[in-house]
Amino acid sequence: MRLSVISLAVASQLVLPAVYAADNNSNIEKISVVGSRLAVRSATDTAVPVDIISAEQLEATGMTETAKALQFAAPSYSFPSSSVTDGTDAVRPASLRGLSPDHTLVLVNGKRYHGSALVHLNGTAGRGSSSVDLNTIPMSAIKRIEILRDGASAQYGSDAIAGVINIVLKDASEGAEISLQGGQTYAGDGEQWRAGLNKGIKFSENGHVDISLEAHHKNPTNRAGLDQRQQYPSLADNSPDPREATFDRKNHQIGDGKYENLALFFNGAQYFGDDKLYFFGGISHRENESGAFYRRALDARNILDIYPDGFLPKLAPKIKDYSATVGYAFSVGEWKLDAAAGFGRNDFEYYVKNSLNASYGPDSQTSFYDGTLTTEETNLTLDASRYLPFYNDSELLLALGVAYRNNTYQIEAGEAASYANGGYDNRSAGSQGFTGFTPASEVDESRHNTGLYAEVENQLTRDFYWAAAVRYEDYSDFGSNTTWKLAGRYDLTDKLAFRATANTGFRAPSVQQLYFTNISTLFVSDPDTGELVPTESGTFNSLSPVAQALGVSELKPEKSTSFSGGLVYTGDNGMTITLDAYQIDIDDRIILSSSLTPSDSAAVAAALSGTNAESARFFINGVDTRTKGVDLVVSQNFELGSYGDLAASMVYAYNKNEIRNIHLPSLLDGLEDQLFDHVEQVRMTDSSPQNKGSLNLTHHYGDFKTNLRFNFFGDYKVGLSTGADLDYGAKTTTDLSVAYTATDNLTLTVGAQNLFDVYPDRAKTEPTDQSFGGIFKYPVGNTPFGMNGGYYYLQARYTF
Repeated sequence: MRLSVISLAVASQLVLPAVYAADNNSNIEKISVVGSRLAVRSATDTAVPVDIISAEQLEATGMTETAKALQFAAPSYSFPSSSVTDGTDAVRPASLRGLSPDHTLVLVNGKRYHGSALVHLNGTAGRGSSSVDLNTIPMSAIKRIEILRDGASAQYGSDAIAGVINIVLKDASEGAEISLQGGQTYAGDGEQWRAGLNKGIKFSENGHVDISLEAHHKNPTNRAGLDQRQQYPSLADNSPDPREATFDRKNHQIGDGKYENLALFFNGAQYFGDDKLYFFGGISHRENESGAFYRRALDARNILDIYPDGFLPKLAPKIKDYSATVGYAFSVGEWKLDAAAGFGRNDFEYYVKNSLNASYGPDSQTSFYDGTLTTEETNLTLDASRYLPFYNDSELLLALGVAYRNNTYQIEAGEAASYANGGYDNRSAGSQGFTGFTPASEVDESRHNTGLYAEVENQLTRDFYWAAAVRYEDYSDFGSNTTWKLAGRYDLTDKLAFRATANTGFRAPSVQQLYFTNISTLFVSDPDTGELVPTESGTFNSLSPVAQALGVSELKPEKSTSFSGGLVYTGDNGMTITLDAYQIDIDDRIILSSSLTPSDSAAVAAALSGTNAESARFFINGVDTRTKGVDLVVSQNFELGSYGDLAASMVYAYNKNEIRNIHLPSLLDGLEDQLFDHVEQVRMTDSSPQNKGSLNLTHHYGDFKTNLRFNFFGDYKVGLSTGADLDYGAKTTTDLSVAYTATDNLTLTVGAQNLFDVYPDRAKTEPTDQSFGGIFKYPVGNTPFGMNGGYYYLQARYTF
């Protein structure tokens, strides 16, 4: 038996004519690009778990950010919130199946998408990773998102250990849509608006382009507690300064930062009979502003002549993102071919406002340029696929391909005043809030790799489907790697099917992890008191003299082995149930170590003696982990007669991470507790909820559509340097929206996210004070659903 076919040139590539054909074929309900080359009627027909999330479902969340909307639409996708975490406030990490953010490969229209230049360094989920910034892709441009929840390195290459996210862009040839949204939190802050325009243009008889333009503005939120500490130096007689009585003690800014984003995306094609020239890409420019730690008037890092009452440094990075892909899909005999070239660039420019360099004294400037991180990625692919006669009158789909990728990474130093020591009164050097990159931190490095793959798929009988893939990758910096995958599905009955996969995977160290280096001020927990204290911490790459002196070897790939098995039930009454269990073992997992100080060993003291750093941390292949989990998806549609219709869906994801082994450089034997301490171990295993779920109800009645969603986030932990854990309880939030179709063209929506104003548990004060004297009301490094409370909004959508 032969199914309708999506012609793909490579497993990592989408040949766009197939999608075009599918959209005009009433026999196919949905098309899954990731995970299979065969066209499927719905996500439940695949041999691997795939979620297909439409633009309508994303819009129904009421979220204005792509990454945040995805969190509430997908069962095993997490997008935790953080605050006072430097650049991570602007580019927050997301994860799939509880793994690191860089274990998920992101595609756009089936093509590999470039990552962010930022490295997450502070105490957040995904610490030590550098991930794709999904918010560079505006929601106005998205047609649907497909999530493959299964290891797929053999099909797609590096990074696809946890799975693959494929963002399919809108591809209309005519018509337009304007969307407007505005809202604010119940607390009266966080006001935001988003305006989007999508327009399809037919520029020739057989050519079109879809253009999306989006602007987004968001004011900050602030959930800081009052700072009860002494603010001013005591008077000569040791009495308190009178200004203590009138000082505004809400001096920190803890919450979402200020956000300005403008993005333009395009997606088009020119057909030449059955062949097609396609092109897509976009530009995104974002400016963010968030608070660091407040410097009190009595703080030695302050200059009273500039800030007599103290000051709050503001990090104000500018993020510029560019991408473009062009390809040609054509046929030669029985072969379907695709040749494509893609380029992506991300610039993360660091700026600090309302700051100073204390070592310059009263002459210090108050705004600084701290340097730029830049990453570029170029992809060239040539791929082919065809059908061959096979056993039992079936056909075998054979796909072959070659891919070349080049990655570069640059660090540009900031202006001298952002890092230099001006010599004033033995004060600390560098811009407060974020110390600029020094010339010693500058890098301009690159690496390339070539990949070869082969894949076969076969619908052997009406009931049995199988697939196999193998991929060979050769990297310029650490050698080669080979991965494989097997997948199968057997329909036990017309309603019940069993599916399973086994695969090996790998993730090459990112160029950010290979080459990032910097010395900056971090706040770390004192092991005796739990109080956060500043320290000059150096992050050294494996090529640095410090790392080499300590025997830290160059990074090598992470390697994984994954197994999954699941059941798919499709009832006559429209009910569908998928239940999938999985296990993922990862060896040589790359981590950013905890900080080592000279007091830890003589070797550390000697290695740091020639630097300005008080501590050192490294990227190392430090741990082996095992991840187990279960994903459950249930959906059912109900016809309610004169009362309309109801679509119900329930998703649940369970995920558990374990550390199986910790292995460290030989010169650091005996420092396991310092190099990968309890704080970092808990962050890897228990900082995200093991249980997550949602229940979504969508009711259509006449011109009204009501969406009600309950979101469950399980309990989680925060580790302390004392070896204790702080437990934070499970929470359920509720989202409600009502849309009214006023005319054939105009839809108006009113809604509330977190309807009942639920907040995370307060930051714990036992056994030690992690609330920084009550300033941190909630855990700032990781809250599963944020700390903003309720949010209400109005939305209008006009199509023409």
